[in-house]
Amino acid sequence: MTKKVLLLCGDYAEDYEVMVPFQALQAYGVAVDAVCPGKKAGDVCRTAVHQASGHQTYSESRGHNFMLNASFGEIEVSKYDGLVIPGGRAPEYLAMNESVVELVKKFSDSAKPIASVCHGQLILAAANLVKDRKCTAYPPVKPALIAAGAHWIEPETMSKCVSDGNLITGATYDSHPEFIRLFVEALGGSITGSDKRILFICGDYMEDYEVMVPFQSLQALGCHVDAVCPKKGAGEKCPTAIHDFEGDQTYSEKPGHDFTLTASFEGLDASIYDALVIPGGRAPEYLALDEEVITLVKKFMNGGKPVASICHGQQILSAAGVLKGKKCTAYPAVKLNVVLGGATWLEPDPIDRCFTDGNLVTGAAWPGHPEFISQLMALLGIKVSF
Repeated sequence: MTKKVLLLCGDYAEDYEVMVPFQALQAYGVAVDAVCPGKKAGDVCRTAVHQASGHQTYSESRGHNFMLNASFGEIEVSKYDGLVIPGGRAPEYLAMNESVVELVKKFSDSAKPIASVCHGQLILAAANLVKDRKCTAYPPVKPALIAAGAHWIEPETMSKCVSDGNLITGATYDSHPEFIRLFVEALGGSITGSDKRILFICGDYMEDYEVMVPFQSLQALGCHVDAVCPKKGAGEKCPTAIHDFEGDQTYSEKPGHDFTLTASFEGLDASIYDALVIPGGRAPEYLALDEEVITLVKKFMNGGKPVASICHGQQILSAAGVLKGKKCTAYPAVKLNVVLGGATWLEPDPIDRCFTDGNLVTGAAWPGHPEFISQLMALLGIKVSF
C-alpha cells in the first residue's frame, strides 16, 4: 500500500526545504500532499532562498513559486502516514495559527512520524510537542525550544539531525540527506542497492532545483555523490539560477543558492563512478564548449553507464555527439539541439514527463524530478520498499 505524507507549507518557507523532500519522497514512491492554511490546490506559495553570506544572519532572496497540490481545509489526518514541516520564515506565523497547531497535535497523538527542519521546530514548540524530547534546529530557534522544555542538541554542523521517538529534527537544508532517510525509515521504508557512486557535472548558473534536488535525493538513499565543475576544486561554489514559470513567454530567472562542490574536476577518475547526472539551467550553454566535459560525457555514454540529463543539459549531450539514434526529450527550447544531434524528439507533454532509452534518462524541467530520479534509480538498481 502506497505511503502518503503531508507537507505543511506557507509563504516564504525556505525554497529547498519545501521542494527537496517533496520531490525526493515522490521519487521513492511516496504520495505527498502539500498544503497551506487559507489556500487550496493549485494556489502558489512564494518561497525564500536562505543562505550564509558572511553576515551575522542568513541572507534572503526570492525563491521559486511552489504550487500546492491539496487544500488545507480538506485534510483528514487519518489518511496520512507522516508529516513534514519545512523551515524558512513561514513557521513564525504558522506557529500562531490554531488550525496548524491542532493539525500537528493530531499527528503527534497518532504517533505518526513528524519531520521538521530549521525554523519548523517553532511549530513543534507551539504545539507543546518538544517537552522532554531531544531536538535540534537552526541555532536561533534554541531559546524557544528550551523554553518549551526540549532537551536541546547543539548542531555542531548545519547537517545535524536528531531522532527521538516519532520526532525527527534537522538543523537546516544541509541535513536533508539524513533527515529524509530517517523519515523514510520511520515510515517503514527500507533502501537496497544504494552502494553507488554518482557524479554531477556542474557549472555557474545551473538551475538551482536541478542540481540540489537530485543531489540530495540520491544522498538520502545512501549513494556517494560528487559534484564537480571545470576549473574549480572541492569546497568551491557555483552560483545557481532559479528558473520559474510565471506567465511570461519564457521562464524567469532569479539568483539561487550557492552550491558547494564536493570534488575537483582536475585529475578526476571517471571510472570510479556508476552514473552521471547533468543539471540544466544556463551552465550547459558553455559547458558544451569544454572539450574535457565532452570527453567525460562520452566516457559515460559509450561505456553504457547511466546518464541522466535534464532541461538544457541535453545541449551537452548534443555537442558530445552521443544522441544519434537515441529517443530524447528536453526543455522545448532545446528541441533544435536534440534534433540536430541526431535524436528522435519526444514531446514533454506534460512538462514533467521523463523518458528512458537504454542507459539515457532525459527530462524536460525540474517539475519532472520525481520521474527523473526514479528512472535513474531503476537503471542503478536502487529500490525503496515499504
